[in-house]
Amino acid sequence: MFEKSNLHWGLVHAFVLDGRGGARSLEWDQLPGLQLADQESLWLHWDRGHPETHDWLRRHSGLSEFSCDLLLEENTRPRLLTLPEHALLLFLRGVNLNPGAAPEDMISLRIFADARRVISLRLRPLRATEELIALLEKGQGPRDSAELVQQLAHYMTDRVDGLLEKLSEQVEGQEERLDGDARFMPDHGLVLQVRRRAAGLRRFLSPQRDIFAQLTRNGFGDADQWNELNNRLTRHLEELEMVRERVGLVLESEHRRMSEKMNRAMYLLGVTTVFFLPMSFLTGLLGINVGGIPGADSNYGFFLICAILASVGALQWWVFRRLRWL
Repeated sequence: MFEKSNLHWGLVHAFVLDGRGGARSLEWDQLPGLQLADQESLWLHWDRGHPETHDWLRRHSGLSEFSCDLLLEENTRPRLLTLPEHALLLFLRGVNLNPGAAPEDMISLRIFADARRVISLRLRPLRATEELIALLEKGQGPRDSAELVQQLAHYMTDRVDGLLEKLSEQVEGQEERLDGDARFMPDHGLVLQVRRRAAGLRRFLSPQRDIFAQLTRNGFGDADQWNELNNRLTRHLEELEMVRERVGLVLESEHRRMSEKMNRAMYLLGVTTVFFLPMSFLTGLLGINVGGIPGADSNYGFFLICAILASVGALQWWVFRRLRWL
């Protein structure tokens, strides 16, 4: 009910964190003149594509023009920008789990955070915020703005685990069938899709890992939590690199099989050509239309030529076997 009434203004969620893991929701008309208690923090989650969001951010948020421009940029990659008074701008990417969407088409979450306020913007729905709200409703959510940002980062990182496992299983299935069936041809569409997804994930996760490493040192939130996120993304990137190498091995194995088949076919074609070349020469020589051809007037000439050709063929077969060409 709350979300529907505020979406008209571009505001998806608005909560005041009580400092104990719970929160109370706010309506749009409660934002002007809002006063926070000492232990409370404010979280505003906006739809970046809504025009009212742009208007509120520039006129009522209190953020600088520079910060607003960055938060409303069309295309961004993961980055961290430290602002005065222990504030920061944080741009993260999460797996796209919306129906019909490609998971590697990652969702951007832009965050402004200071000691008592978090302003986040998204263009498409993000499940991480829904799960975080569920925890707040149970009184088990973040207690302040730093914990809120860290838990958002945790939830967005969690979603990568499932996608990596799926990619690994798809490659493993192709590997097992390739090893077990000499005639199996890998699914090119699936293999190339796995490679494309791995490349897309790596593009955003690599700078995101560096961001978590920076947050470990800048004093915003629990350094151990940021370090754990950094380690998890390092492991994810290693697994993505392994997936890409395995895809390369599958394609290399297929290429090797096709080359072997082609070489075998060309080899057999060459042996067959050499095998029939002497017989073709004899039949061509005896087939010229001039006088004096041996056996032309004999009733047994045809059978004699057949016997000669059979003898030549048998001799060639024996020679080829001795040379291990057959």
